[in-house]
Amino acid sequence: MIRILLAEDDQAMRTYLARALQNAGYDVVSVDRGTEALVLLESEVFDLLLSDIVMPEMDGIELAQRCNEVSPQTKVMFITGFAAVTLRASREAPQARVLSKPFHLRDLVLEVQRVFGLAEHARI
Repeated sequence: MIRILLAEDDQAMRTYLARALQNAGYDVVSVDRGTEALVLLESEVFDLLLSDIVMPEMDGIELAQRCNEVSPQTKVMFITGFAAVTLRASREAPQARVLSKPFHLRDLVLEVQRVFGLAEHARI
């Protein structure tokens, strides 16, 4: 089963996203900050880091860069509501996909499937 580490500081959004991904068949661990995500990346194996970009303590871009150091096999995908931040993410982490808020949960699941080259349909 694909394991996803979700880093999102907004509790309602984190719960909403985690539930949608779990309903789609993914194993999801969610945290509210990048520093907590980094500790997990250093001690556990995840297939995907799904991170908000704007977070306290450590933003998603720095988290992705650190993820690449400690867990280079982990794929990275960003979610953000800020267009300027999307441009920065594309420049500083070009291998990562960026999904801009607002988005439909089906779009999120489809993007995760694309990251892993899965052809199955979203189950939401």
